[in-house]
Amino acid sequence: MYKLLIKLFIKDYNEINNNKVRQKYGLLSSIFGIITNVFLCIIKVIIGILATSIAIIADGINNLTDGASSITTLIAFKMSSKEPDSEHPFGHERLEYVSGLIVSILIIVIGILFAESSIKKIISHGTINIDNFNILIIILLISILIKLWQFFAYRYTGKKIKSHSLLATATDSFNDVIATSVVLISIIFYKFTSINIDGYMGLGVALFIIYSGIKLVKEATSPLLGEAPSKDLVNLVTKKIKEYEGVLGIHDLVIHSYGPARTYITVHVEVDADIDISKSHDLIDQIEREFLESLNINLVIHMDPINLKDPLTQKLKEKVEKIIMEIDENIRMHDFRIVKGVTHTNIIFDIVVPFDFYIKDIKIINLISEEIKKIDNHYNPIITVDYENLS
Repeated sequence: MYKLLIKLFIKDYNEINNNKVRQKYGLLSSIFGIITNVFLCIIKVIIGILATSIAIIADGINNLTDGASSITTLIAFKMSSKEPDSEHPFGHERLEYVSGLIVSILIIVIGILFAESSIKKIISHGTINIDNFNILIIILLISILIKLWQFFAYRYTGKKIKSHSLLATATDSFNDVIATSVVLISIIFYKFTSINIDGYMGLGVALFIIYSGIKLVKEATSPLLGEAPSKDLVNLVTKKIKEYEGVLGIHDLVIHSYGPARTYITVHVEVDADIDISKSHDLIDQIEREFLESLNINLVIHMDPINLKDPLTQKLKEKVEKIIMEIDENIRMHDFRIVKGVTHTNIIFDIVVPFDFYIKDIKIINLISEEIKKIDNHYNPIITVDYENLS
């Protein structure tokens, strides 16, 4: 049903890398959320007052907050689609992450308020009015179905356009499914046992909502702080660059994300030093241009010429690679070169290690240097330690 709405209101719905199309997805999801949540709020508050159930009333107010979250998401999508300007040359797409953070904080606040009202309900030992039992059950079941519809709709759209705010809203909708289900169970339990567990069930749901909110805050702040790129993106970029004829290898890959559809990448590309520099430069320009056209990725390449014909360089490179592999196979080497002097020869190269590597930088350098000097005491290793796939 929701996919039909997408096809109906978004003409170019497959062009998800287009900012205008992403904005339309966000607007559709937000309007969908506002309408459905306001509807749920009205019917739940009315039924909650009639049934004197704090859990149902709280659930209804929670839906109203969900509607407010949809308005926040609507504004965020509208503002994040603004073109880059002098103050924000990389665009405004990170506002989506801010929106996700606001929704996450609202979830925690609702959870705390819900916990407070549930504790009061437990202390007061109140009763539930079940005169309209059948109507209560039907409305709560309808509410669960609508919330499930919201969950699948938000999750589908959030994954499709890679929106943290919509994925946070999807989690919120699923929390509402659990909350309403708990209310439903407590009413059925009261009907057949006359034991009111409304407050206890409400407290359990509140704690779950608070936990979900804290988890979402962590997920929303991660891209704002700068998180590691996905392995899929790293593999895609690496594979695509290496497919070009004339590329010998790549290293120092750095990925910056300024929003779901705005990615900047810098990388060092190795080329044969004997090939005309103009030809290699044309290759680099071609790679950068095609990345922007096909993947909407702003790629900046630093060209590294590699001497493939110097026998001493190749022989030493193989020996150093063997030394490094014996220390740990997770260490990689690049930018290997030698500079001959009168009294010594500098062996210059970079190594790449994982972020959580168990050996400290200075110790790695000392271990490798000691082994290189065993080959020839006149060799002077100059080693730079890099960390893999920065973002």
